Amino acid sequence: MEAIVYLLNFVFDAYLMLLVLRVWLQAVRADFYNPFSQFVVKATNPAVIPFRRLIPGLKGIDMATLLVAFLVACTKYWALSMIGGQTIDILSLLFISLLFVIKQSGTLLFVVMLVMALMSWVVQSRSPAQMVFYQLTEPFLRPIRRIMPNLGGLDLSVLVAFVLLNVINIFIGSFIPIWSYL
Repeated sequence: MEAIVYLLNFVFDAYLMLLVLRVWLQAVRADFYNPFSQFVVKATNPAVIPFRRLIPGLKGIDMATLLVAFLVACTKYWALSMIGGQTIDILSLLFISLLFVIKQSGTLLFVVMLVMALMSWVVQSRSPAQMVFYQLTEPFLRPIRRIMPNLGGLDLSVLVAFVLLNVINIFIGSFIPIWSYL
């Protein structure tokens, strides 16, 4: 049973991250023709396209994809509760699913910044994925770079962003105990 729960967690979490990444790519107006962007769009299109016909965007935010991400989170927690033989009321399911989408967004930001930092050390030339990661992280790192002093080519803005993300995570976890279990 643990293997099934693990696989379900992996599949739902991976697809949810792709959906959040799609919204994020659109929000920062990342290069749509980049191979990485194309992968994200093509992997999420089957679930998003039907909703996109019904739900318009809102000020540049892809509401259809956000709804699909929320439904994926709801399905995940409903399926896991059914496998565990537990019942979950609808309000709890909706609340936990909303928190999970928010937490996965923060986790995705952390992972993208970590990959971006590692790629900057290892990859000598700009790869297509690195260009998109730069476009994704720049809106978060630019304000930090403005505040931090220039250290002669050493960019510590990612480290500061990691610390800030963890502080936010701990702060929210102190008010919402279930946050640490999501």
